[in-house]
Amino acid sequence: MFLGTHTPKIDEKGRFFLPAKFRDELADGLVITRSQDRCLAIYPTATFVEMTKQVSTAPTTLKQVRDFQRMLAAGASDETPDKQGRVTIPPQLRSYAGLESQIVVVGAINRVEVWDVAAWEEYSAQQESVFAEMNEEVFPGL
Repeated sequence: MFLGTHTPKIDEKGRFFLPAKFRDELADGLVITRSQDRCLAIYPTATFVEMTKQVSTAPTTLKQVRDFQRMLAAGASDETPDKQGRVTIPPQLRSYAGLESQIVVVGAINRVEVWDVAAWEEYSAQQESVFAEMNEEVFPGL
């Protein structure tokens, strides 16, 4: 499970250090892909494979299914952290998420998200009041 907020930096080669507490779960490989909120999602390879199995069973006769499958796969990059725990984010994914030097790495339970600092601050500020009210509506009884 991925939890917490971290603020590493991206170096000139597009690499960043994974937070130490995420490294074991991602050591054998990971997939970085676009997420719907203009951030990146990082999944352990096994989790991504399971997710794509579910996505691949949807009927491709539906345009939304084809669009989702394309966007998910076309933006995905399988990576392996180096011995120091660094991960390289490909240029097209850095561009998609607007990542420069300062980033925010957020644990999001089954995935890690990578955000531009300003985008995360704006998103987080907007969601604070919504979060307080969303519990019963989205997850009744939680």
